[in-house]
Amino acid sequence: VASFPGRHGWGYDGVCLWAVHEPYGGPDGLKRFVDAAHARGLAVVLDVVHNHLGPSGNHLPRFGPYFTDRYHTPWGSAVNLDGPGSDEVRAFLRDSALAWLRDFHLDGLRLDAVHELEDRRAVPFLEELSDAVDRLGAALGKPLFLIAESDLNDPRVVTPRENGGMGLHAQWSDDFHHALHALLTGERQGYYVDFGSMGILAKTLRSVWLHDGGWSTFRGRRHGRPLDPSRMPGHRFLGYTQDHDQVGNRAIGDRTSALLPPGLLAAAAALVLTSPFTPMLFMGEEWGASTPWQYFTDHTDPVLGEAVRRGRREEFAAHGWEAGQVPDPQSPDTVRDSRLDWSEPYREPHTAMLAWYRDLIRLRRTNPELTDPHLPSVQVTFDETAGWLMLHRGRFRTAVNLAEEPAKLPVGTAGAEVVAAWDGARVEQGLAGTTLTLAPKSAAVVRLTP
Repeated sequence: VASFPGRHGWGYDGVCLWAVHEPYGGPDGLKRFVDAAHARGLAVVLDVVHNHLGPSGNHLPRFGPYFTDRYHTPWGSAVNLDGPGSDEVRAFLRDSALAWLRDFHLDGLRLDAVHELEDRRAVPFLEELSDAVDRLGAALGKPLFLIAESDLNDPRVVTPRENGGMGLHAQWSDDFHHALHALLTGERQGYYVDFGSMGILAKTLRSVWLHDGGWSTFRGRRHGRPLDPSRMPGHRFLGYTQDHDQVGNRAIGDRTSALLPPGLLAAAAALVLTSPFTPMLFMGEEWGASTPWQYFTDHTDPVLGEAVRRGRREEFAAHGWEAGQVPDPQSPDTVRDSRLDWSEPYREPHTAMLAWYRDLIRLRRTNPELTDPHLPSVQVTFDETAGWLMLHRGRFRTAVNLAEEPAKLPVGTAGAEVVAAWDGARVEQGLAGTTLTLAPKSAAVVRLTP
């Protein structure tokens, strides 16, 4: 919500890091929003951007060495975190982050693309920020937290400071997203080239990352650092099937609900909401929203607006898209089309999907096994050829059938009962053990019984 020229945007072109964008309601509007959320038992997390400022209205370089040409990012010069004058730059960013938490009563911050924060000082800025946030939380008597978006696959980002890490409280897990998305959609372009099998999905469920020091075809090099599952709780990682980037950075902003049938959407939800990770849902995902989430801007500089429009279309032309197929980021229609249709949850097929999500959330909230963050306890069995996978979580088994035909899955020798099912499921006990029969492209959660 940092202020920027124009009326609307994704929020990543902010240039006034201490100011709330007035067209969104300004500071008083944000305070009312936070108070209303808290009154309903909801915490509020704000996305903040420290790795760059927007292309229009950024006057900080006039006042000090806020940027440096010693490093370069996808947006141009890097923020100066380790050169001459960087003490004051760090203080500017740190104190603005603390102000959001202190003055607006926010509960946490999501830090955008921390891998683009170039910083070679002995105490990294992220470590300094996490220490300051923990101190503020202690002073306020409430837990505060930081969530990183990081492409590094480096466990030190979320390792406590006393153990040599940066001390952030959680981070997004893109490897889990990529593994799930590639398996369900069959897409293999770009970074999805490294993903797509059940074995890869199973690895991310057990140990968070596929790339933990091994080869990445997409990058053409080794990537990541090994993570010790016995020392790193799963709740430090966010698991999700989609987010604003993974949807909005597609040519037409099509959600997974436009790519997959309802049964596979249900399977994805079951795996996310019974995983050892902290689940994250993208707005409208819970009812299979049909509205897209497209990239939109409102640059007041016509030259910049045309450059963004042209660049967007040229980018996707390289992938076979016609210019007219790519929404105009500057058009008000693109903003309007990206707004949720709030009548959808009250009509089918969206009502059924919403009920499915509610069933899964209720199971997670009432059964400690489904929130257990102990990664070594997670087991995954699968049959790549038959098209089924089963996630083992204590007494619970989350089973998904991705095939076009019914599947019969071995559950074990104990009895079992179906506690949630999409499109029906049947448990049978025989001399050889207990089996679960799933319909094509469906999912179920079963609980073992004595």
